[in-house]
Amino acid sequence: MAIINYIRVSTVSQNTARQLVDVPSDRIFTDKCSGKNIDRPAFQQMLDFAREGDVINCHELSRLARNTMDLLNIVQTLNDKGITINFIKEGLSFTGNADPFQTLMLTMLGAVAQLERDISLERQREGIAIAKASGKYKGRQSVFSKEDFSNIKAAFTKTKNKAALARKYNISRSYLYKIVA
Repeated sequence: MAIINYIRVSTVSQNTARQLVDVPSDRIFTDKCSGKNIDRPAFQQMLDFAREGDVINCHELSRLARNTMDLLNIVQTLNDKGITINFIKEGLSFTGNADPFQTLMLTMLGAVAQLERDISLERQREGIAIAKASGKYKGRQSVFSKEDFSNIKAAFTKTKNKAALARKYNISRSYLYKIVA
């Protein structure tokens, strides 16, 4: 039986120090990426590592998933494998033994985590729209110089393999065509 701690923050610049303080473990898996889906490297490694009888500690529900459906599926999958998951902040533990109240709490708190994410994204979109309208938002700055753009345009006219050209500059084909236009 292994005790596993799973820690997640949304960006590389965020600090993980506040999560699972003084919670002992045999192994720690840490992700520094969004919880919007389950495509997270350390999360996938943890799923591959965890075995029947193991216990996974997670600081809070929103650290495991920001989508209610994903949260419910993850907990069900872990419990089906005989793995217990503890959410320390909420004081909830899921062992696979059906407890209707805990399932209700998991669903409601998962919905709140998803709502928080959706509201945050909505505020971000509103802020960007206001900044664009006032001319303050120019979008992400390009990594290419004017000389790079000239070189890309010249290469574009000379080559038939546009996909290879896009790969060479580590850009999508749609962005390649946008540069040329």
